Amino acid sequence: MSDLRDLYQQLVLDHGRHPRNKRVIHECNDGAECRHTEGYNPLCGDKLTLYAKARDGVIEDLSFEGEGCAIFTASTSMLTEVLKGRKVEEIRGILDEFIEMLTSGEKTPDPEGLGKLAVFGGVKDFPTRVKCATLPWRALEVILESVDGKGQPDQPIRTE
Repeated sequence: MSDLRDLYQQLVLDHGRHPRNKRVIHECNDGAECRHTEGYNPLCGDKLTLYAKARDGVIEDLSFEGEGCAIFTASTSMLTEVLKGRKVEEIRGILDEFIEMLTSGEKTPDPEGLGKLAVFGGVKDFPTRVKCATLPWRALEVILESVDGKGQPDQPIRTE
């Protein structure tokens, strides 16, 4: 367990200080669909705009703009890094497992299924921080629904 905590600290510090994919996806003029949504956590002050470029059931690109605590920033950065280039169905499975890991008292991290995202399993021990880690994932749910035609693109979310 100590190794997992050390890895958690390393990854959160690294991605918190040097977030990956922190940029805007401006246009999709090559036949792909571009989507974005905003998220806000008023308890912590985390603010997010999550961008996605999708084509033929694949999220080709993911990026974000926003400011917040280190857990929020690391979770968002790792989300974009790990999920970019994957099929929507595969992303849904990872998203569901990640959310369940943080919100269920019984679920323990599965390093096989979540890879390095499993380091966030310890966040559930700090209930006020769970919303920091899950905000970008909730925003991703909105984007995936709009890609599938089930939701509205550019729908803001708010966690409280």
